[in-house]
Amino acid sequence: MLSHSSDGQAIPPDPLSEVLQDLRLSGVSYGRCELAHPWGISFPDQSAARFHFIGSGEAWLRTAGMNWTRLQAGDVALLPRGTRHELAHAARGPTRPLEEFPLEEIGDRTYRLRGGGDGARVLLFCCSVGFDEPALHPLLELMPPVLLVQGADSDATLRALLEAMQSEVLAERVGGATVLTRLADVVIAKVVRAWVENRKEEARGWLAAIRDPKIGRALAAIHRRPGEPWSVDALADIAHASRSIFSERFTSLVGMPAARYLARWRMHLASVWLQSERLSVAEVAERLGYESEAAFSRAFKRLRGVPPSALRRRPERPGAAS
Repeated sequence: MLSHSSDGQAIPPDPLSEVLQDLRLSGVSYGRCELAHPWGISFPDQSAARFHFIGSGEAWLRTAGMNWTRLQAGDVALLPRGTRHELAHAARGPTRPLEEFPLEEIGDRTYRLRGGGDGARVLLFCCSVGFDEPALHPLLELMPPVLLVQGADSDATLRALLEAMQSEVLAERVGGATVLTRLADVVIAKVVRAWVENRKEEARGWLAAIRDPKIGRALAAIHRRPGEPWSVDALADIAHASRSIFSERFTSLVGMPAARYLARWRMHLASVWLQSERLSVAEVAERLGYESEAAFSRAFKRLRGVPPSALRRRPERPGAAS
């Protein structure tokens, strides 16, 4: 059921859902890795996120500053910022750079990798996922280098989604890249949700804010309707709090006043729309509720350091994650 704000607009009871919708994928590449002991792969830093799913067997994972972690069949590891990491048949096992392994292309942005020796086998699925403007999304900023979901077999839906991705790769059907992107979207949302749910007792900052019954409602409204002429009073009404209490609690939890957060979020969306959707500056200004293109341009340059037209002139980014 939906509750309603003072202006009659529906506010969802789950603000996190609103924010997860903002993690928009810009491209996916997918690999099926068939490996046998001994083996080890070093994955470089990249702007795209990665996730690994252990289909069968086991592997060991390590990132800088992290001990080796054992992964078993059914485990999923998400690296939201594409941090450099290693996967190997055993803890402290030797690894080789990913680019040294021969990749067999089996479809649009999909590949198969085979390697290792003649020992115990492991089936590993690796997926690179690009996010629109990832560095500006508050949820991604909060995440650790690695999110682990152990025993995805216990989540029948997640397991089914991962198996559907595997089947889509092997089928080599037209439109496969689009289907993989949709499936990866849901997989990542479920992994992130599991991470959030497991941090209930230690939530701090923005994560605590989105879970707060009052501030979370205001954050969800900002994310869903960024073009509204939000005032502190209007957001306080949605939060069912007085202006002073709302302002103090929002700033305390989020780390900045509501007006500044709103402005940053608007400029984040503007950057995505200008670069990825190729909207005109005038169209973006209208979507975000600015009175004129000039007013929007001044706000954008003040917060981003360059005029919005500069983003329009940049070449469009490739859709595929590397």
